[in-house]
Amino acid sequence: MSLPPRMRALPARKTAVLSALDIGTSKIVCLIARLDPVEAMEALRGRTHRCRILGIGHQRSAGLKGGVIVDLEAAEAAIRRAVDAAERMAGVQVESVIVNITGGRIGSQHYQASVRIGERAVAEADVHRVLEACAARTLEQGKAVLHSLPTGFALGDMRNVRDPKGMVCDNLAADMHIVSSDATAVRNLMLAVERCHLAVEAVVATPYAAGLAALVDDEVELGTTVIDMGGGTTSVGVFSGGSLVHVDALALGGNHVTMDIARGFNTRLADAERLKTLYGACIASVSDERETLAVTLAGEDGDQPMHVPKSQLVRIIRPRVEEILELVRDRLKKAGFPTSSASRFILTGGASQMTGMAEATKRILSGQIRLGRPLGIQGLPESAKSPSFSASVGLLVYPQAAKIEYFRPRRRGVEQANDTSGYFARVGQWLRESF
Repeated sequence: MSLPPRMRALPARKTAVLSALDIGTSKIVCLIARLDPVEAMEALRGRTHRCRILGIGHQRSAGLKGGVIVDLEAAEAAIRRAVDAAERMAGVQVESVIVNITGGRIGSQHYQASVRIGERAVAEADVHRVLEACAARTLEQGKAVLHSLPTGFALGDMRNVRDPKGMVCDNLAADMHIVSSDATAVRNLMLAVERCHLAVEAVVATPYAAGLAALVDDEVELGTTVIDMGGGTTSVGVFSGGSLVHVDALALGGNHVTMDIARGFNTRLADAERLKTLYGACIASVSDERETLAVTLAGEDGDQPMHVPKSQLVRIIRPRVEEILELVRDRLKKAGFPTSSASRFILTGGASQMTGMAEATKRILSGQIRLGRPLGIQGLPESAKSPSFSASVGLLVYPQAAKIEYFRPRRRGVEQANDTSGYFARVGQWLRESF
């Protein structure tokens, strides 16, 4: 499907510089990358996603809880520090960014619509007409559209048609997947970014971004569930038939494990985070009873730490991880995506790196499990090639995938944050006209 006619072409130039801002509960990451036109054109044809990192900045997050802004000034300061570090490394000034959102009750709605064609060949205008009918469906009050993804067409009784243009039918139907979030959460996220004198080019659902970075084409086609385990949230994205077909999010993540450790050992949060990062595990091993850990009690100076067996740490971590995974399983089942031995799961996010997470996931969700890392990006430092940066890198991939989305013309309000008439849609138009 070609881009809507309202798109304006970007003035011709050899390269495009993209900036992404991953605003998470535990960390904020700013990436600046250069998109090569030749490689980008291959991406638009569905072959690959490639760009080169010019600058990276990441800071401990502040002012967020459960993926939403709770302290505007603290969040603004953290964003400024991350962007400044990336700008210094890249030697460029960032003017606009793509940002992600995990909180705000992101979720999915599916809509269908049909139009009469009259036993003739489907024209491009007919495709836009049926997609417009889908997009015209009203969301519940207080929701903002993040993504509007056509997932398939039907020509009469013939379903799962990828591109109906040129085919003959009497009635043309379309299925559309709408990803939405609380409008208030989106507005406050944009406000925090705009207070840093940055324009918001697009707001992307975190599980969609993580999937764009960590999945290969066959996984998107065959059906795969991405579980992004962050600090304050765990988000889920289901990909099938080449499209994102479902998203969900839980307000539970790695920070809740840290809180459990701090309460269980009566230690400071910083010490609990260190214990989780260095020694945390989701499954028990035979050496856990023999291995001891030094734990400094809250309020103590650390000269006389308490020594506890590692098995006690595992007994604190394991129930919380199982709770998160069981909630993911139940939410998927309720949405019509029951797990089985044939299911595929990709784990991303910082909390997914905990020892034994894949084994715990397999025990609860079954299926095939692998750890997802960002793919196809040049210039990433070794420290950023981990699952915790999948969503960050996926934001750079998103402009190359945004061509499949459809938005109603002349949208107003917060939904304009993701309107494809923005800069990256013009990048796509420019690429098509230049090559």
